[in-house]
Amino acid sequence: MSRLFRRGALVAVLVVAGGLARRRARSAAPTDSPLRATSMLGRNREVAKVGARMGAGYAVHNARRALAGPERRAELDEAFELRTAEEVAAALGSMKGALMKIGQMASFLDDGLPEPMRDALSTLQADAPPMSSELAAQVVQEELGQPPTTLFAEWDERPLAAASIGQVHRAVTHDGHEVAVKVQYPGVDKAIISDLDNSDVLFSILGMVFPGLDPKPIVAEIRERVVEELDYRAEAKQQTQFANWFEGHPFIHIPSVMSSYSSGRVLTTDLAHGARFAEVAETWSQEERDLAGESIYRFVFRSLYRFRAFNGDPHPGNYLFRPGGQVTFLDFGLVKHFTAADIDLFEAMIRAIVLHDDAAEYRAIIEDAGLLRRNAPLSDEQVVDYFAHFYELVRTEGRQPVTHEYAAETVRRMFDATGKGSEVPKYANVPPSFVVLQRINLGLYAILARLGATHDWLALSRELWPQTNDAPKSELGMQEAAWLASRYA
Repeated sequence: MSRLFRRGALVAVLVVAGGLARRRARSAAPTDSPLRATSMLGRNREVAKVGARMGAGYAVHNARRALAGPERRAELDEAFELRTAEEVAAALGSMKGALMKIGQMASFLDDGLPEPMRDALSTLQADAPPMSSELAAQVVQEELGQPPTTLFAEWDERPLAAASIGQVHRAVTHDGHEVAVKVQYPGVDKAIISDLDNSDVLFSILGMVFPGLDPKPIVAEIRERVVEELDYRAEAKQQTQFANWFEGHPFIHIPSVMSSYSSGRVLTTDLAHGARFAEVAETWSQEERDLAGESIYRFVFRSLYRFRAFNGDPHPGNYLFRPGGQVTFLDFGLVKHFTAADIDLFEAMIRAIVLHDDAAEYRAIIEDAGLLRRNAPLSDEQVVDYFAHFYELVRTEGRQPVTHEYAAETVRRMFDATGKGSEVPKYANVPPSFVVLQRINLGLYAILARLGATHDWLALSRELWPQTNDAPKSELGMQEAAWLASRYA
């Protein structure tokens, strides 16, 4: 399989998941939630409905196609893709929760997804179907004691963005401060826990979207992180910590949290302004896209190596951009903190495969870490040949773009145990401490590829790696060095 997402892949996912779900969805009771369903039975029923519609539609499409000529077949295929894309995006957007997160991930990870499906699912990144203004106001009143029209001097009923767990409204405080108020969907906590408890359906979906993957450790780690994401008080704490770490940074911006207007299901922060990802990727100059890519890369690895933390949800809806590499980072619900031993391990892997180019040393390290089964019938060269792809950008000197082909191949190598004849994936594993970290491979490189970001990634990384700590070579690097010297000297 040359690409992760084949034509119609999400149709097949929903058909299979629907078949599993129908067996226990018949007794599901109706729900008053703004979501289509929140209980396991109710969400099974919704998946079953979509799967049944997709399966029936696919059968009718194939019957029509069999009787058509080549040109007509192409027209029928295009029309079917468009109808399917709209239906899948609408279903996942209305269900919210973990299933919608799968749709968000699918929308930007790989070029193999047909354009109609990519375009439809991309709406899940920031413009999913919102809850009603009345329900949003009800949540604010329940959480903060007053309706938003009283609590704030101005309250926009129409949300700025709607995503998998909550939606964001613009408001103005009585002292004239412009803020963003994130309101959690009523019942989404039950919906997400139902999705995560419903392991056979979720395993089947992940297994079809990501062939070759053992999904159990993935789901276990995601469960822990996503359940944390449901508590906006935890997110407020994480965002405040990141805002403190990067206070005064010349081009990385994290909005401040307003704790007096926040609770477990409402999170209020400074309102950030900037261009959305699609505008930057499609209309900004390559120079500006390179600067944006460098800023994102610096934020990820500066956070990891200096602060031992990773904001684990890199997708297009979580950035706002301004010229000159200015990037605002949003959504700190899914954060992974690492131990000093974890960081030592990451550095040791880099030292072995990049700085020393020592295959035996690298193999010993990843066997100790549980990434590779001990004594697997593989040569050291086979092991490094497989894993070296993930370090390709930092094993080559000079400026180079992050390409769509590189991002797609990265995803394929992670999840397709059948690709390119490599035996290594049969003996590889993803330990829990690496699950969220793999979002760098899944999300960061897909983001950089969409930007076509070009840089000397090795030189940039050597600046960020604590074991090398090279002097900066770019303008943004020099700005950041000055900030580090003033703040952390």
